[in-house]
Amino acid sequence: GANPMEVIENVKKKIEEISPGLPSKKLADGTVSKVTIVPFYDRTELIKETLGTLESALTHEILISILVVIVLVLNLRASMLISSLLPIGVLMTFIVMKYFGVDANIVALSGIAIAIGVMVDVGVVFTENIIRHLEMPENKEVKGKKMLEVIYNATSEVGSAVITALMTTVVSFLPVFALQAAEGKLFKPLAFTKTFALVSALLIGILFIPSLAHILFSIRFDKRKIKLGFNFVLLISGLFLSFYYQTFTPVFLILYAINNLTEHYWKNEKTPTLINTIITIIAVVYFLTHEWMPLGVENSFFVNLVFVLLIVGVVLGILMTVVHFYEPILKWCLANKWKFLSIPLLITFLGILIWQGTDKLFGFTPSFVKETKAWEKLSEWFPGVGKEFMPALDEGSFLLMPTTMPHSGIEENLEVIRYVDQSVTSIPEVDITVGKWGRVNSALDPAPISMFENIINYLPEYKVDENG
Repeated sequence: GANPMEVIENVKKKIEEISPGLPSKKLADGTVSKVTIVPFYDRTELIKETLGTLESALTHEILISILVVIVLVLNLRASMLISSLLPIGVLMTFIVMKYFGVDANIVALSGIAIAIGVMVDVGVVFTENIIRHLEMPENKEVKGKKMLEVIYNATSEVGSAVITALMTTVVSFLPVFALQAAEGKLFKPLAFTKTFALVSALLIGILFIPSLAHILFSIRFDKRKIKLGFNFVLLISGLFLSFYYQTFTPVFLILYAINNLTEHYWKNEKTPTLINTIITIIAVVYFLTHEWMPLGVENSFFVNLVFVLLIVGVVLGILMTVVHFYEPILKWCLANKWKFLSIPLLITFLGILIWQGTDKLFGFTPSFVKETKAWEKLSEWFPGVGKEFMPALDEGSFLLMPTTMPHSGIEENLEVIRYVDQSVTSIPEVDITVGKWGRVNSALDPAPISMFENIINYLPEYKVDENG
C-alpha cells in the first residue's frame, strides 16, 4: 500500500549507497571490472507521464469551462468572477490533500476532474443571482453599502439551496470511504478529492464570490483620464511584449486597448463590451489550442486552431440552441406529459439493455425465438457491457515471451536469448532490451530454462519532458 514513487526513489538511493561496496576485479591489462546494478524496468517515467497527461487534461477542462461561461454569460466581469472559482478551488483542494495525506495519483486527480463541472455550477448560480438583483430597476445605480446589501441578499437567497445540493453529493460518497482492501485503495482517493473540491467550491461561493463581486461591480472608470491612461498602458505593454518576446499572445492586450480607446465611436454602448467578450473567447480558444493540439504536433498550429474552433463552434452552437428554445420545449413537455415521459422511459430501457445485454435481460425467451436471425442480430448489437479490473494502459514497453524446445540446454538458451536481445535492440524505435530465462523452482509459478522473458522498452513518438 506504499506510494510507488517513494518506493522507487528509496530503491534508487539504496543502490547508490551499496554501489561502492559491490565486487570488483582488476584484470590483467590493468582495467577494473566492477559489478554494476543497471535498472531496466523503471516505472518512474510512466507515473510522471501519466500524471502529467492528467494534469494537462485538467488544464484543458478548466479552459473549456471558462470558454463556455464567457459565451453563456456574455458579461466579462461576471465571467471573471465565475472563472476565478476554478483555479482557486483546485488549489484549495491540493492544500487540503497535503494535510490529509492524499497523494496526487491518477484516481485522486480524476476526482478533481469530475468535480469541476459542479464547481462551475456553484459559481454560475451565485453570480447569476447577484447580477439579476443588481439589474433590477431599483438597484440600477446602487453603490457602497447599498450594493453590499444587495449582493448579501442575492447570495443568501440561493445559499441554502446550493449547500443542500452539494451536501447531497458529498453524502452520496460516504459509502466509498468504507471500502476496504484493493477497492478501498483504488477509490478512496477519488472520494476524498471530489469531496475536498466540492467543499472548496462551496466555501468560495459563499465567502469569496460575494466579496469579489462587490469589488468588481463597484469599479467605475468615470474619469476619462484614468480610463485613457489605463488603456494606453495596456496598448504599450502589448506592443512591447510582442516585439521583445516575438510572440502572438500580447496581441490580445493590444486588441483590448484599441477597442476600449475607440468605444465612443459606437452608437450602442453595449457593443464595446460584446467585442471585448469576443476577444476573450478568441484568446481562450488560442490558449486551449496551444495546450491541447488535438490533431498532433505534426500538423500546423493553424490546422489545430481551425479544428478546435469547429469543435467549440458545434458544441456551443448546440448549447445556445437548447438555451434559445428551452422555453417552448418546456411548454411542450408540460402540455404533453405522457409523450415526454416516454422519452426517459425509452432511455432507461436502452440503458438497461446495453448494460445487461440481450441474452441476460431476456433470458426467459423461448429457445425457438433465440434461434432466429433477428435475435442473433439483437444479441450482436447488445452483448452487454464488458467487465475488467483495470483498463489497458500503454506503459511504453512490451513483454516478449518466446520459448525453445524443452530439450535445449543452457548454452543453447544463452545463445538464443542473446540473439533475440540483439535483434530487437537493432530496431531504431527500441530503447533497451533485457532478456532472462528460467525462474525459481517454485510450485506456485514454475518456469523452465526454455521459457524466456524479454522486456522491451521503446522510445516515445515525440521528444517529451519528464511529464510526458
